[in-house]
Amino acid sequence: MLHQPHEQISPPCLSTGSDLDLGLDSRIEELPMYSSAVEISFTGEELGKYLDRYRQLPGVILLEQGIYYGMISRRRFLELLIHSQSKDFFFQQPLSVIYSYARTPILKLPAHTHVLKAMHLALQRCSPTDALLRSPQALTEPIVVQNPDNTYCLLDMQELHLAAWLLQGIETQIRYERSQVQIIQNEKMASLGRLVDGITHEILDPVGFIWGNLTYVSNYSQDLLKLIAAYEQDLPEIPRDISLLKEEIEFDFLEKDLSQSLSSIKTGAERLKKMVTSLQNFCHMDAVYQKPIDIHACIDNILLLIISRVKKEIKIIKNYDILPPVLCFPGELYQVFMNLISHAVDNLLDTTVKQPLYSGFQPEKNQPTIEITTSVISRDTTNDNIPDSRWILICIADNSSGFSEEERQKLITSLAARKKSEMENSLTLSYRIITTRHGGKFNVRSQLGKGTEIEILLPLL
Repeated sequence: MLHQPHEQISPPCLSTGSDLDLGLDSRIEELPMYSSAVEISFTGEELGKYLDRYRQLPGVILLEQGIYYGMISRRRFLELLIHSQSKDFFFQQPLSVIYSYARTPILKLPAHTHVLKAMHLALQRCSPTDALLRSPQALTEPIVVQNPDNTYCLLDMQELHLAAWLLQGIETQIRYERSQVQIIQNEKMASLGRLVDGITHEILDPVGFIWGNLTYVSNYSQDLLKLIAAYEQDLPEIPRDISLLKEEIEFDFLEKDLSQSLSSIKTGAERLKKMVTSLQNFCHMDAVYQKPIDIHACIDNILLLIISRVKKEIKIIKNYDILPPVLCFPGELYQVFMNLISHAVDNLLDTTVKQPLYSGFQPEKNQPTIEITTSVISRDTTNDNIPDSRWILICIADNSSGFSEEERQKLITSLAARKKSEMENSLTLSYRIITTRHGGKFNVRSQLGKGTEIEILLPLL
């Protein structure tokens, strides 16, 4: 059969890929790829001359009247030609016939496929589950990449191997750095905990001394006042110098204010004792084993520590349900609540600064508020492989300006990402403590202008 001569095949084009450094989110469209397309009506001889001229070309895309038909690699084409008996036959045949002999499984991927995922799919081509169609040689076959405009390119496996090797090295380095940072952070918190624990013991001693003697001082003062009252009642006339002394020291006011002063001292000592106890609980970060704690007491201790920031500017609403003790790492859970409540306070303070610029702002109706809600709920855990469906719900909501759905999605993505992120902040740390250390759930809800709500779910085992 004679074939009409064709026009010369268009030279291939090699894209340079992205000029940015590769990252864990890099896609195969960022790698160098070959654009080489040949109509299936061309002969094997013409393809052979074409491949001989462009020796770096891993293969060609086959088209039928401009529509994608398939792909034939350089390796597979040369394998067909090494047989001397078939060489002349294949040289004279159109590529459609050659392709029927050279047909091999083709991996076709969209251009937005991540590099590591593409590498994983490429390795599956040599799976032993189908040895007739898949073999180790399939690892050298180029990948067909479909562009958004429905054009096709070839990705050399060598380029993919190199990119995947670099990204795996980056991922390993990031994991190592993260583990080192976590170790250092744990050591810092443990050292800080031991330091604060020693300081709080030193503070508790004088506080205990004041607290223990307040009762006696109160009783002694009342006895002295009774004694003075008895003298005044029995003496027919108070000497002038005593009357002048009572006026000088404002005895009537002193008598009324003494009990109130002692009560204020007692309240201050009690508050100081609670704050020191809260510090002790917060800084016990070196706990190795989980312990049952009272969630409400934990939250109240945190509120007591940040009360200086809240004062009267922010209203705290507590909707506490009856909760059983929760088994957890106390120090880490204290840190989570500190992070989340502080985050809510920051949001509200930022909103307070901005809101007067808005029209229609009414401070009496827009008082910054943090609402903390706790309850025991039932949740479907079929997909979580957890037998008990009872969970502890802790919801921390504020009425700040909030953020858009797009910003919320970016935040959720950054929390769940395994890579090193710019959002490496208190929310990221809290997310990891809840999900990784305690097997819980961490949800963020927000609407622009309607506040932010962070929901924590802890399994009740």
